[in-house]
Amino acid sequence: MSAPVVRAFGSRAVLAVAAVLALAPVLFLVSLSLRGVDDISNGGWLPTRVRWDNWPAAFDTVPLARMLANSWLIALGATLLTVLVAVPTAYLTARGGRRGQRLYSVLLAAYCAPPVIAVLPLYFLLKSVDLTNSVLGLALVDGLANVPVAVWLLDGFVRRVPRELEEAGWVDGLSVVAGVRRVVLPLVLPGLVAASLVCFFLAYNEFLFAVSFAQSPSAQPLTVGLSLFQGDRTVQFGQQAAASLVAIVPVYLLAVAAQRLLIGGLSQGAVK
Repeated sequence: MSAPVVRAFGSRAVLAVAAVLALAPVLFLVSLSLRGVDDISNGGWLPTRVRWDNWPAAFDTVPLARMLANSWLIALGATLLTVLVAVPTAYLTARGGRRGQRLYSVLLAAYCAPPVIAVLPLYFLLKSVDLTNSVLGLALVDGLANVPVAVWLLDGFVRRVPRELEEAGWVDGLSVVAGVRRVVLPLVLPGLVAASLVCFFLAYNEFLFAVSFAQSPSAQPLTVGLSLFQGDRTVQFGQQAAASLVAIVPVYLLAVAAQRLLIGGLSQGAVK
């Protein structure tokens, strides 16, 4: 075989192996969701007898539908807040000279700290404004926590926008805010979409703040709901697997549908 054919075959083989490795945990969850407790304890990849009772039992054990809706509301609200704060902040870090670089460093340094150190002060801050045990409070915390990630992703896009374009807009009478909205934002839109998707996934998967600030099922997201299947002595693996599939399938579909926007946006911002 010729060299191009061998390279093409090798690339497809590597992609096939990567796809199998990525899908194996999900397929194993499907297998677990169709097995009884004894069947799971015996090990193995496939069920000896298919059982569907884990699915309705999972919805009876915890309010999955309500928690799934909470997860989406929290993730969407957090992403909106992150974008509103991160866009002007990324503009300042990219155009602010030394002060912008200092702000950029402070944001990244703050994100490197373990989130658990912020749980106690955030709890009392939310309590002071009566936002503990609420979807709004979790969206607020997750949205602000993801600002450094969004700024890190958007900073490179803003730097790639020629400053001369903004200066031309200023000559035409645009203010700085109008210049950002009408000149910079359309050019960094791929990066903004990619950053929004990344922050959405981070907020959707967040667990520490959710389990710390939400004690009622009316405000708990599905990440907290998944932990409720673990009792003192037994773990309902089959029900937990079914609930996990309920949680990840919508996000998987979103990731597949938006993969071109996500990969394209991140790759365009890779080179500053």
